[in-house]
Amino acid sequence: MSELPEETGHERVDAIVAGLSRLSELPVGEHVEVFEEAFSGLEATLDAQ
Repeated sequence: MSELPEETGHERVDAIVAGLSRLSELPVGEHVEVFEEAFSGLEATLDAQ
């Protein structure tokens, strides 16, 4: 997996991106759920803007 940026400058987005770090601890079969959670969180953050 490529390196994730340290910060985006947006607190909520940074928290969502940081949550992706747990992928390395999970079996590949559980990655989809993590990506879907991140996508939903990013989408909600954009909708709130």
